[in-house]
Amino acid sequence: MPLLLLALLAQLVQAQDTFTGVARIVAVGDVHGDYEAFISVLRDAGAIDDKSRWTGGKTHLVQTGDVLDRGPDSRKVIDLIQNLEKQASKAGGRVHSLIGNHEVMNMYGDLRYVVAGEFAAFKTPDSQRLRDAFWEQEAKGMSPAPSKELKERWEEAHPLGWYEHRMQFGSDGPYGKWIMAKNMVVKINDSVFLHGGISPKFAGMGIEQLNDAIRADLKNLAKLKMDGAFITDPDGPLWYRGLAQDNVADHAASLTAALGVKRMVVGHTPTPGAIMQRLGGRVVMIDVGLSAYYGSNRACLIIEGDKLFAMHRGQKLEIPPVESPEYLSYLKRAAALEKPGSGLVRFLAQTEGR
Repeated sequence: MPLLLLALLAQLVQAQDTFTGVARIVAVGDVHGDYEAFISVLRDAGAIDDKSRWTGGKTHLVQTGDVLDRGPDSRKVIDLIQNLEKQASKAGGRVHSLIGNHEVMNMYGDLRYVVAGEFAAFKTPDSQRLRDAFWEQEAKGMSPAPSKELKERWEEAHPLGWYEHRMQFGSDGPYGKWIMAKNMVVKINDSVFLHGGISPKFAGMGIEQLNDAIRADLKNLAKLKMDGAFITDPDGPLWYRGLAQDNVADHAASLTAALGVKRMVVGHTPTPGAIMQRLGGRVVMIDVGLSAYYGSNRACLIIEGDKLFAMHRGQKLEIPPVESPEYLSYLKRAAALEKPGSGLVRFLAQTEGR
């Protein structure tokens, strides 16, 4: 009986997607396999120490998805998050690693953005033998017998570590199971966090319904028809960019009202290089292009009480309301921390007509 109760308790904790009374929140956008960038912003925000151990106390750390792809150290990032989940829990804090579209893509086998280093991270001394065995199975069904050139092309498409990677991210693999246990959306105090955004098509669904929908798809990947599935719908929460790009002020207002929050915090759509607000402050964009692939921009969001801050290259900058004259001053302060010609500097120059 005690073991059964512990298992039920674990499921309840795992499924929790609404939190109140949190004094401090740190939110980090898309990481895309850049371990050094990730630990850099976490240290700047006081979430970890120089040895990458949790120092955030009761802070809630939110990572809004897309830790995978485009960079070589995705596995290191996940392993770190898994360690921090345990350490934060012991300290009274919490780590929320949300599901992004790239997590789901890795699970259902869309590997367009997996770079060589990500496969290499799963290579073992037995990888050559394993790949050879799969090639033998593949070659048996070929007529005429495969040429040397065909085998070389096949090996290029299946580098050492490829099969181990696929096993680890499958529904029965440790990383696949870890992803399936995560939320896609969480509500903390008066903010909702997710990867892409909630479109009008799914605006009638609550947070629990949205999380249940993605778990249902992930549990049935083998039988799922990808066209029209919740996890691949371009208007679905993993993919929708309207809150970050379109003039949908009325939708944002009705959405936040329905969810009972002040703002939606989203990743997925890169900013010019800073934490930015739009649509009357109802949307906060935190995909600053953290990874080397997107420019190595260093910033994360901090929410303390009613105030928003950007930890921008180690400097804590208060983010004023987007409608106020001080908002432009905030962006200028952030740009002053950047190198000449950076994306943020260019963006401000264009904004001011220079």
